[in-house]
Parts: sequence; structure tokens; C-alpha cells
Amino acid sequence: MMVFTTAALAQTADGGLFQTPLTGSVASWIVRTFGLLTVLSLAPGILVMVTSFPRFIIAFSILRTGIGLQSAPANMILVSLALFMTFYVMAPTFDKAWETGVSPLLEDQIDEEEAIKRIAEPFRDFMLANTRPKDIALFVDLAIEQGQQTETDEKIDMRVLVPAFMISEIRRGFEIGFLVVLPFLVIDLVVATITMAMGMMMLPPTAISLPFKILFFVLIDGWNLLVGSLVRSFI
Repeated sequence: MMVFTTAALAQTADGGLFQTPLTGSVASWIVRTFGLLTVLSLAPGILVMVTSFPRFIIAFSILRTGIGLQSAPANMILVSLALFMTFYVMAPTFDKAWETGVSPLLEDQIDEEEAIKRIAEPFRDFMLANTRPKDIALFVDLAIEQGQQTETDEKIDMRVLVPAFMISEIRRGFEIGFLVVLPFLVIDLVVATITMAMGMMMLPPTAISLPFKILFFVLIDGWNLLVGSLVRSFI
């Protein structure tokens, strides 16, 4: 019985991620586990803040509004498409963050602090390449006015870079959305002019223009053009 009990305890003590280590600092293990759970819980917000997701979802939403459809494609389809396009665009950044930060951490080659710096560096390069200098200058000036730090290790602090990147992405999303919705606006104006000239004032112009807008978008292979333009818009 003692032999079997000892073997069972040994198997349990071999431990996984959430089991208390038999050696080393328990406090360090607690901090590491808490940090991992925090990152996992904030993953959706981090995805929105430091990736290409905002530009995609804004452009798709404006496209649906410009066509005049309320629920087609469904929100789940648009979000899923934007999510997978984000993974496609961000694949080199994710791979570099894994190779330089996550993988050495899992192999106990570096500590948590160094891993965070290495993981953040590829995302910093991506955001710097896709953020307008004007937006960076805005948040740098605001940070200086409030007495906050603007640089860390001679690099722009993430607290300054992330909001600058987000407003740059929102601006570009609306720019692309404007170009997308403009042809549909022309179709609405033409249909409205024709219906008014024919005296059909009681007939909503959108009821007639909707099939033409869908047909127009399909004939020009709109999804291919839009997705290709969005992907090529990233540096």
C-alpha cells in the first residue's frame, strides 16, 4: 500500500501548469500563473488594440451599411472573416513573437520580464510601421503635458504607441469605408432621381436600388477587391 501511495503522489507531484512546484519559489509560481490567466482573459482586448482587426471590421461594417443590408452577412460572419484576416496579416509578427519570446520562456531560457519585452517588440515594430507620425506626436505631447513617461529604453512607450495606433487604424478604416460606400451612394442617387421623375414618390428608392447594388458588388467581384486592398494596405 505504501509503495502504491508513494507512486501515486509522485505522479501527482510531476505537475502541470497549475500545480504547486515542489522546488523553487511558490510566490514566483503564483505570479507566473496569475499573469498567464490575466493575459488569456485580456486576449480579445489585446487583439483589438495591437493588431489589424479594427481596420477590417470597420470596413466590413461600412460595406454592409452602404449596400443597405441590416443583417447579411451576419455579425458572426463579418467578425470571423476579420479575425482570420487578422491572423493572416499578423502571422509574421506572431511567429517572431513566439520564436523570440514565448518559446525561450517555455524552455526556461529567459525569465518572464525578458519574455514580455521580446514578445512586445514585434508588435511594436508592426504598430510603428502602420501609425501616422501625427498621431504619435499627439500622444507624446499629451504625455509630456501630464508629466508621463514617453520612452522606455530609448523606444516609444507602449502607453503612447497603442492609442496612437488605434486612432490611425480607425481613421484608415473609415477612409477605406468611404471609398467602398461611394459607388453605392451613386446608385441610390440615380435610382432616386429616376423614381422621382416617373412620379413614384410613394415607392422607397432603396427597395429598387438594393438588388442593383448587390448585383453590382457581385459583378465586380467586390469581396476579392476589398479583401485584397485591405491586406495590401498594411506595411
